[in-house]
Amino acid sequence: MPSNAGQNGSPGDKNAAPPLPAPLRVPVADSHTHLDMQSGTVEEGLAKAASVGVATVVQVGCDIDGSRWAAETARTYENVHAAVALHPNEAPRIVHGDPDGWSRKGAREPGGQAALDEALAEIDRLAALPHVRGVGESGLDHFRTGPEGKEAQERSFRAHIEIAKRRGKALVIHDREAHADVLRVLKEEGAPERTVFHCYSGDAEMAEICAREGYFMSFAGNVTFKNAQNLRDALAVAPLELVLVETDAPFLTPAPYRGRPNAPYLVPVTVRAMAAVRGIDEDALATALNTNTARAFDYPA
Repeated sequence: MPSNAGQNGSPGDKNAAPPLPAPLRVPVADSHTHLDMQSGTVEEGLAKAASVGVATVVQVGCDIDGSRWAAETARTYENVHAAVALHPNEAPRIVHGDPDGWSRKGAREPGGQAALDEALAEIDRLAALPHVRGVGESGLDHFRTGPEGKEAQERSFRAHIEIAKRRGKALVIHDREAHADVLRVLKEEGAPERTVFHCYSGDAEMAEICAREGYFMSFAGNVTFKNAQNLRDALAVAPLELVLVETDAPFLTPAPYRGRPNAPYLVPVTVRAMAAVRGIDEDALATALNTNTARAFDYPA
């Protein structure tokens, strides 16, 4: 797990937290973060983010424990909103087990469909809470889960779509190397009114499809990576009113800090890179991002 222990280390220290960026003049929201995977306290993380103009965060759960933690944290802190779900890679582990224990929970025995149903029922219960604003991250991941897990993934994804629609919450999508199948399932099930592609990973052509459907596209620090021209091309054509920004912290730290610990306070680095791609003033982009995130997750701007 990334650590801020080397914060005072040398600039080349891969464990060192990147420095504070210049504050944004217009506050924005980090539309997707994992505070429970970051070092330091929640209070410290939120204060550091607020000091550079990141006024709000959406805390996202990936399993039952993480979703409960997200809901409780959002209940405790006014500027935190929660999303709850079983990550696409969690669903197959519940059904088929996790003998290697690589999901951070230790080795697990197969639970079958009954265990998945039980877990989904708990996500449904959490999704009903008023401080839970989203159902996610759910979706499909063809990178980490092989063919044997696809059925459980898709079944779980369809269930999350139904929960989001019934509870009136945003759907937060994890889509890794599964663009066509994610779009297919959304079309077959009917997408919720507010659907967010977290850590958007498609190209410009897919961005045009998302735009036609009214799906939000949330860009993370990887939009700054040298090898991510497809993301910049997508950002360039995405309608401004459908664009969000996120960290996915502690992952996907933006350049020039790639590989070091990420946290919500680094959102301004990505915002400035996005403004350059769009060719607009950072204040104008920040204003749109703040409005869009509040609209996507249905909270007061």
